Amino acid sequence: MATRNYEGNKFDQSLVSDTLDSLSIEEALQININNKAFTVTMRTPGNDECLVRGLLHSEGIIKTPHFLPEIHLHKKEKSIITEADLSIPENELGENYTNSRSLLSVSSCGICGKTELEDITSFGQKINDEESIDIEVVHGLFNKMSDLQHDFHQSGGTHAAVAFTINGDLLCAMEDIGRHNAVDKVIGKLILTQRLKEASCLTVSGRISYEIIIKCFKAGIPFLAAVSAPSSLAVDYAKELGITLFAFCREKRATCYSNAQRVKVTNHNKKAS
Repeated sequence: MATRNYEGNKFDQSLVSDTLDSLSIEEALQININNKAFTVTMRTPGNDECLVRGLLHSEGIIKTPHFLPEIHLHKKEKSIITEADLSIPENELGENYTNSRSLLSVSSCGICGKTELEDITSFGQKINDEESIDIEVVHGLFNKMSDLQHDFHQSGGTHAAVAFTINGDLLCAMEDIGRHNAVDKVIGKLILTQRLKEASCLTVSGRISYEIIIKCFKAGIPFLAAVSAPSSLAVDYAKELGITLFAFCREKRATCYSNAQRVKVTNHNKKAS
């Protein structure tokens, strides 16, 4: 279970009542590579193999999605720290491993522990995907995502990330207390099931930072849609990296901030300005 029940006192003006709430579990996951501690991230327990594999892909620690190292998970009794041990041959390690910042990251922040933003010019060719998506399909994705947010409906404390095909067919859905963790879990699951190339659209339940844009780009996913707002840097990166970015996707409304030429409108009714 990704939730745990806690007793409490609920205050409503002058009234006090007992309550039992389901809260999202947050615990530490330490990733060790070749017998050395690499990073610690706070996350919701569950699908840890997917989180580890997706994070190592997004961070450029493992060169290609084809290499699938064994991930050994173990946790000491009465500890909140789970350790993930991996053995990775030197020829499979990416440049970002040798240049690593020994990240200490938390569930709500994707850049904690980093010393600088990634340079766009180092990413290589932008996404030049020629597929287009119907705006009605985008609207429908959020109804599907809502139905899949089981932990959120219990606790109200988790984020979701969901991968779809260009036609809106579900590929993978994950929840976590951290926005970035949920995205990494989805990418990791797609890699482990060899379905990464089928993913054309990623939806997320929270806001969009520049790092989620980069994770999407490194996974080769051309469409990214969010319930909440993007940052200015996220929009800048989406434009440069060839990602079609939607935000404020609620109640059949959405704002596209980049590469709108990929968006189809079946019933075109444009309001006069």
